[in-house]
Amino acid sequence: MLNQELKQQLSQLLDLMEGDVVLKVSTGDDDHSQKMNDLVNEVSDMSSRITVEKAELKRTPSFSINRPNEDTGITFAGVPLGHEFNSFVLALLQVSGRAPKEEQSVIDQIKSINEPLHFETFISLTCQKCPDVVQALNLMSVINPNITHTMIDGAVFKKEAEDIMAVPAIFLNGEQFGNGRMTVTDILSELGQGPDASEFENKETFDVLVVGGGPASASSAIYAARKGLKTGIVADRIGGQVNDTADIENLISVKKTTGPSLATSLEEHIKDYNVDIMTGVRAEGLEKTDDIVHLTLDNGAVLKTRSLIIATGARWRKIGVPGEDTFANKGVAYCPHCDGPLFEGKDVAVIGGGNSGVEAAIDLAGICKSVTVLEYGASLKADSVLQDRLNSLSNTTVITNAATQEIKGDDRVSGLSYTCNETNQEKHVDLNGVFVQIGLSPNTEWLGDTVQRNRMGEIEVDRLGNTNIPGVFAAGDCTDQRYKQIIISMGSGATAALSAFDYLIRN
Repeated sequence: MLNQELKQQLSQLLDLMEGDVVLKVSTGDDDHSQKMNDLVNEVSDMSSRITVEKAELKRTPSFSINRPNEDTGITFAGVPLGHEFNSFVLALLQVSGRAPKEEQSVIDQIKSINEPLHFETFISLTCQKCPDVVQALNLMSVINPNITHTMIDGAVFKKEAEDIMAVPAIFLNGEQFGNGRMTVTDILSELGQGPDASEFENKETFDVLVVGGGPASASSAIYAARKGLKTGIVADRIGGQVNDTADIENLISVKKTTGPSLATSLEEHIKDYNVDIMTGVRAEGLEKTDDIVHLTLDNGAVLKTRSLIIATGARWRKIGVPGEDTFANKGVAYCPHCDGPLFEGKDVAVIGGGNSGVEAAIDLAGICKSVTVLEYGASLKADSVLQDRLNSLSNTTVITNAATQEIKGDDRVSGLSYTCNETNQEKHVDLNGVFVQIGLSPNTEWLGDTVQRNRMGEIEVDRLGNTNIPGVFAAGDCTDQRYKQIIISMGSGATAALSAFDYLIRN
């Protein structure tokens, strides 16, 4: 099951186990069961601390990870390979007694939950967002015996996952709880266990406070801290939208990496400096009085800073047509890497003919029966190398001059209608899914009228990152800078931090 290089890496990790672990395995005669038996036996043979027992669990094939004579509530229904292999290994270490890498305040919040919470997460092994959810809920199960979690591979339990059209799909006590990437702090916040405002009461005034957690934010914080400024970061999560990015091949000097790997590197780099990292909270408003900016958070806390850098990034832009919200997670999707496997053998459309749209179509063509690309303009905007690859595929169709009018269906997507911009004729395409890839929308709604923005909602900045408010700067994809690229966001973050430093020494 595991190649030699992976086994060597795994062997080193298993040496970190601090106690014994029992894998209780429920398998049958099918191929998935055979793969599961092969995996657990191969792993158990690599460590004397791991034993395997036969068991009857709720699903077959599945296995649970436990301490001797103590069930932890962690179950893997399906073979945790692909992106979920790390979730499996991490669960082994944590169940064995390896201390979790979480702030004590977060651990205390998890321990304070005194009601039974039974989570189930439907995933696909190609989903890069899913491991974050699986690992977060597994961690919560290790810390609190009131919490259990089962990872369910939708490709193995197809009948059960029939209505799941976007992953990760999280259920709590049998009811829909959430979709998409969620960290521990996200889950705690949704449960009403987020950071309390009292945790922020005694914080001194910052020199530089950065709002956001992506590449621009990380760059801003690091540059500010290197100047010896009292620096803080307020973010929903470190990494921002980078967490949802698959392969990255244009970050100069790094030939290839993934979004989650880069997000981890950003956080590790920030932690090398004296930066107060405040995650699990979002900014809700700002006000400047005299020389101090007051930043209000969604938990009611107010932070004070002498200068502020807004680097809240952007999110996938919606088309804004009837049916898009109605069928979200019921055929309308935004991440082909995560949700593509759920549309295996089906007919789908990709709306958007730029690099993201064409890349999505190429990926989906290897899974789906057919892929139709709809581009509003007269021609695709993607790089020629991508267009050549798309045109070489036999199950793809490109429709240009197509203005999407409505996404249709009953319980789920069944098709869409579009108008031809040349003839004004309305047409219909029968489909099972629609992937929206039309660019980004800035995360700036929370600013209201305080900071000047353009009609797209982007913060207007000059070449030094200044906004219309002295002492308030902005960087990255939330601004009106023309090109939305990771490396450009990092540069603009550094520029904003240096401008903030210049502002502080002059005021």
